[in-house]
Amino acid sequence: MTAPPAGTVGEATGKRGVLTQVWRQLPFFVWLIALWMLLWGQFTLVAFVSGVVMAVFVTRVFRLPPVELSGRLNLWYGVVFVVTFFLALIRGSLLVAWQVVDPRSQPGSSIIAVPLRTDDDLIMAHTAVTASLIPGSLIVEADRDRRILYLHVLGATSDAEVAHQKRAILGWEARIVRAVGSREQLAAIRDAKIDTPRQGGAPV
Repeated sequence: MTAPPAGTVGEATGKRGVLTQVWRQLPFFVWLIALWMLLWGQFTLVAFVSGVVMAVFVTRVFRLPPVELSGRLNLWYGVVFVVTFFLALIRGSLLVAWQVVDPRSQPGSSIIAVPLRTDDDLIMAHTAVTASLIPGSLIVEADRDRRILYLHVLGATSDAEVAHQKRAILGWEARIVRAVGSREQLAAIRDAKIDTPRQGGAPV
């Protein structure tokens, strides 16, 4: 029985490596498309196609280091994140609109610091983008070394309101970790007593 040629083995190994890399990067690619559509506020075929073009452009043209994903994807918690996010978009839009039209309302604002529970650049970036897309909050700075997000939020003037906003951001971090985080990150979330999608505060 003869062994397969060395070139054939090398080609097969190379193909498996490429497929593995594509599979690991697929969630990031899909997230770029979704982010593009959210930024434009359009969920149409044209927005999807242009999002695909931009995702390919960003990932293939720019010489950026590869994003190391966890290789774990929980579809259930992914759906929970998407549904909760859209509900938060609606809620945030209504709250901000009411604050604008209500003549009695003089909403205050605060800059709050939120220390995250996990030490991961991608989770931190996703949490920051999620918080910024929801009306009423905006990321003003991210301290990578100390894992702290600084946000400008409307309607947070008392200690209780600030604490609520912090819990909300930690809730988004927890939802993202449950959906795409590693097992180590998931354990860190559980150690922080954030065990269900409802914990960590209501959506911002």
